[in-house]
Amino acid sequence: MKLDPFYLIVDSAQWIERLVPLGVRLVQVRIKDMEKERLRAEIRKAKALCARHHCQLIVNDHWRLAIEEGCDFIHLGQEDLQTADLPAIQAAGVRLGLSTHDDAELETAVAAGPHYVALGPVYPTILKKMKWPPQGLERIRAWKERVAPLPLVAIGGLNPERLDGVFEAGADSAAVVTDITLNSDPEARTREWIEKTDRWR
Repeated sequence: MKLDPFYLIVDSAQWIERLVPLGVRLVQVRIKDMEKERLRAEIRKAKALCARHHCQLIVNDHWRLAIEEGCDFIHLGQEDLQTADLPAIQAAGVRLGLSTHDDAELETAVAAGPHYVALGPVYPTILKKMKWPPQGLERIRAWKERVAPLPLVAIGGLNPERLDGVFEAGADSAAVVTDITLNSDPEARTREWIEKTDRWR
């Protein structure tokens, strides 16, 4: 399986409506605290927008809703992986991406049979407090050797200036949150990411 090298992560369908039409081909909707039916509506809207613009949607965490709404890709963190019904996910034909931060988590992830593995944080990140130090480019190289031929997603502290190093180290896709969503011009920054990752498509 091949992932687009530009992996956008946003927390609402509104962001998808703003940014996906610019040429985004891979987006994760990550919504943490929301009442179930509002969340369902967000996922439904995100799915429709992505279908309209030929963009792959990945739903974070909410695997039951993703299956119910006919989504075909989910992403789970390690805690969610422990409680997810992997046979149900597999039976629904839903592809699976998993987060990893250390060797034990990588072993757990690979054993679950994912379609890609994510490693982070590559650089210091302001998104959330991490108990893991920045992984660095050498860890990307090591992880890629261990997960190949699965795609490897790098996440954490990434910006356009750091992308060449991340891809040269072996990452197949680079995930981004705050470098775009906190930018003074998210649309322009999105275009910059698309242009910067074009050579890796």
